[in-house]
Amino acid sequence: MAAVLINVVLVLAGSFLGLLLKSRFSQRLGQAVMSALALCTVGIGLSTLLKTENSLCVILCMVAGTLLGEWIGIEKRMDGMGEFLRRKLVRGEGSSRFVEGFVTATVLYCVGAMAINGSIQAGLNHDYAVLVSKSVMDGVSAITFAAALGLGVAFSAVPILLYEGALTLLAGVVGPYLSPAVITEMSAVGGAIIVGIAFNMMGLGREKIRVGNMLPAIFLPMVYLPLAEWLGTLLS
Repeated sequence: MAAVLINVVLVLAGSFLGLLLKSRFSQRLGQAVMSALALCTVGIGLSTLLKTENSLCVILCMVAGTLLGEWIGIEKRMDGMGEFLRRKLVRGEGSSRFVEGFVTATVLYCVGAMAINGSIQAGLNHDYAVLVSKSVMDGVSAITFAAALGLGVAFSAVPILLYEGALTLLAGVVGPYLSPAVITEMSAVGGAIIVGIAFNMMGLGREKIRVGNMLPAIFLPMVYLPLAEWLGTLLS
């Protein structure tokens, strides 16, 4: 859990530093920084997505996971959590962007190869290198996110603690049963979702992509790959 706590602390530190610098960020500068971050986010997502060794797995898991997420209403619940925190803790100018900051930062920091692999490595081998590297990147990006989107970014530290903490603790139990192929496809699905986040950051499309509802897809390769292998053996 040490690496998870480092991630939480650096996101909080970066967020509060960004809030201090907010007055020096004009709207034009903030938009420019957000566009730059969006392009970097596209690159991160694609680099992970393209490592897939089973495109069909990614496609089916994305479809099934999105349907499951839509049925549960994950994004709506995340929005509701952000709105509750906004009403309780934020007043005055800028409060309208609290939910956007909370949801955007939460999904970005909790989804992807580094969050999954880093948490698993920390839980299995007490190897914190991946998660600490991710923490530094998150802390730096939190500065610009908080300056542009406000206090909601800081509260993404709570889901980070719960999500990465749960993965780390679970890794010690289920990690030995996850094959490298499963981890690769889980990361690839996360990469696809990260690309969706980038599209939202750039305002592409007529409607915002509900990336929060896609989160269940990350875990479906754990079911898909063993099932596909079993069916292949059965049919051969």
